[in-house]
Amino acid sequence: MDRAFRNLQSARAGADTETNMKSPPQPQPVLRAVRAHFVEPTPAVLRLRDGRRIPGNLKTVSVTGGLLSVPHPVDTGSGGKIMFLTKAGMILGSAEMLSPVSWNLQAFRFVALASGDKLRLQTAIQASLEQTRNERGRIERSRDW
Repeated sequence: MDRAFRNLQSARAGADTETNMKSPPQPQPVLRAVRAHFVEPTPAVLRLRDGRRIPGNLKTVSVTGGLLSVPHPVDTGSGGKIMFLTKAGMILGSAEMLSPVSWNLQAFRFVALASGDKLRLQTAIQASLEQTRNERGRIERSRDW
């Protein structure tokens, strides 16, 4: 046996992982971040790196990104800052624009979100979910059965 590869032979003789494996490892399911759909209009401003400011309304948001109503599509991959106001306070984050969903709806992802902004965003999302849950409960209780 060649001396240069002697260590590989002894390591392989102890355990063969291919024959001991019963099934291939299963990938972990990817859980989507909780999303909030705000009841009231939520104005937002997108400030691109080239200095342009694009007003819009936030339709859906999560801690990973959201959906913005804009007057016209923004170039996919454009980056900048997005700012919007929630009941929990102002949120400011760095965002990258994703592919437009339609002429006036475009997704974005957060590329950076400071811990304070993330906490305020989580609080706003939780409050929105609780408000939706309470409204559904009132509707159910008010139905004629």
